[in-house]
Amino acid sequence: MKKRIAIFASGSGSNAQKIMEHFKYSNLVEVTLVLSNNPDAYVLQRADNFEIPSHVFDRQAFYDTDEVVDILKRLDIDLVVLAGFLWLVPENLLKAFPNKIINIHPSLLPKYGGKGMYGDKVHKAVLAAGEEEHGITIHFVNENFDEGEVIHQAKFRVEPGDTLEILKFKGQQLEHQYFPKVIENLSKKYN
Repeated sequence: MKKRIAIFASGSGSNAQKIMEHFKYSNLVEVTLVLSNNPDAYVLQRADNFEIPSHVFDRQAFYDTDEVVDILKRLDIDLVVLAGFLWLVPENLLKAFPNKIINIHPSLLPKYGGKGMYGDKVHKAVLAAGEEEHGITIHFVNENFDEGEVIHQAKFRVEPGDTLEILKFKGQQLEHQYFPKVIENLSKKYN
């Protein structure tokens, strides 16, 4: 039986797109639902393009009710994937899916993680610090931003003259390469 995953995203959803592409014809994994806290997020259009249902929720529904957890349970979701989702995951969702929620972060954690560290802010901090290497981290989600157990990291060199746009591009290439593969490997472990 295929493992069923739900993807949470707040914005464009380029990682979600790569995941949907990767599993479109998979016998192992099915992207069952895309969820967003942003009704204008482009990821919703990407889901529609793949004929994958989507669900939009607000802060109150996410933090003060079991609406999202109930939807995921009703759909028999096996793995929750955060792909550019910017809210801290509430306790009820963590308890409902223990060690079954993963996130991707655009740095080599524990460096440049935590509240407020996402997207361009991470890359700007890396440039400001003069780091010689940078990369991505895929990790399990716990009650704190970017502190869950690391599943996979991938690195690249920061070359003299690299700009914000170049760091974003290099990082995104790694994200798109590794995130679907890590999801596939994890899915093989769940019964």
